[in-house]
Amino acid sequence: MSSAFDPNTPSVDEIVDLKAARALDERALRSLFLEARTANGFLPRPVPHSLIERIFALAQLGPTSANSLPLRIRFVETPEAKARLIPTLSPGNVEKTRSAPVTAIFAADTEFFEHIPRLFPQSPQFKDFFAGKEKAQTAAQFAFTNATLQGAYFMLAARALGLDVGPLGGFDKPALDAEFFPDGAVKSLWLANLGYGDDTSVFPRNPRFGFDEVARYL
Repeated sequence: MSSAFDPNTPSVDEIVDLKAARALDERALRSLFLEARTANGFLPRPVPHSLIERIFALAQLGPTSANSLPLRIRFVETPEAKARLIPTLSPGNVEKTRSAPVTAIFAADTEFFEHIPRLFPQSPQFKDFFAGKEKAQTAAQFAFTNATLQGAYFMLAARALGLDVGPLGGFDKPALDAEFFPDGAVKSLWLANLGYGDDTSVFPRNPRFGFDEVARYL
């Protein structure tokens, strides 16, 4: 807000105009939403680790409650790792996962609170809200909610940097967790195949709700 003491302070209108100028253009919206589709098959082209790590760095900037950052990811790309993953998948997800250069396992660390003093230094005591066996259910729900947000950020960041994404929910969670997260503290949420999608395998877009069907102004 403008100040009588500082004529260089922008007004509310000027601040709003500056923020509006940051809005994405049509090309970016096509990449993220309008033309982006769930990938069901992939071209035989590897995904560089440098690109995956850049996507991760962008996704880490998305907000989580108390900067908790509970998402943990395993990037499955070697034949040996794929051989461990494939038996946990529902039959309909096997071939699309075989064709993917990388499959990300998105999971939540239910002991995320151990890192709160580092990640949320302004309130390190927030850790005490989750520590202890009697608070395990609260901690797990908090972790699942915030890790899910982070996984969504990751998928949008992947689209923003030119990759296609195919999220999957059909898998045996206990079997996958036993294979990839045997310590028990980290719990899988969903999978996402990553790569350069084969557009011939994309299904027609299914219907979406209209605004008035699911939303209300109060």
